[in-house]
Amino acid sequence: MKELKDINKLLICVDMVNGFVKEGPMADPFIAHIVPENIKLMEEIKKEAEGLAIVKDTHKSNAIEFKRYPIHCVENTKEAELIDELKRFEEGSLVYKKNSTSTIHAPGFLDDIDKMVNLKEVIITGCCTDICVINLAIPLKNYFDEHDKDVNIKVYKNAVETYNSPEHNRDEYRNIAFKLMKQAGIELI
Repeated sequence: MKELKDINKLLICVDMVNGFVKEGPMADPFIAHIVPENIKLMEEIKKEAEGLAIVKDTHKSNAIEFKRYPIHCVENTKEAELIDELKRFEEGSLVYKKNSTSTIHAPGFLDDIDKMVNLKEVIITGCCTDICVINLAIPLKNYFDEHDKDVNIKVYKNAVETYNSPEHNRDEYRNIAFKLMKQAGIELI
């Protein structure tokens, strides 16, 4: 990976952790269907020697977020670990642990973004489309706008997914998220 100041393109893989893909109260194994596309995009970005960031939902056992969501991805548990299929990408990548639904507030994230003075493109992949992906894409677009930084943000529709439950229709929430991101100036691929 290039030095932060030299990165032109950054791929951010959001929350492809066991707690959302493989096990635990928030996991939906259907999300695993996006793994091959994530691998393909990560291999491309590594080959280009551009930036790769891995975001992992990681909570303290008493996280305030647990008032809204079941207890999940507690630090030092298997749920908070990147899925095995993607672990090989972790070494040499930027890794952020977040305690909220937005990567923007993860320690060190915006500091690193500010150091990427040549950044022109951000690609966002991962889960969940209508929660953590959108809560990165739109605030990041707003951050770039606030600082008059012309950076194109792209979301690959076949590299993001969300969960399904009786109260959360996967297709409905995914489509709503895509509409909101498009309206905010995010490019959907």
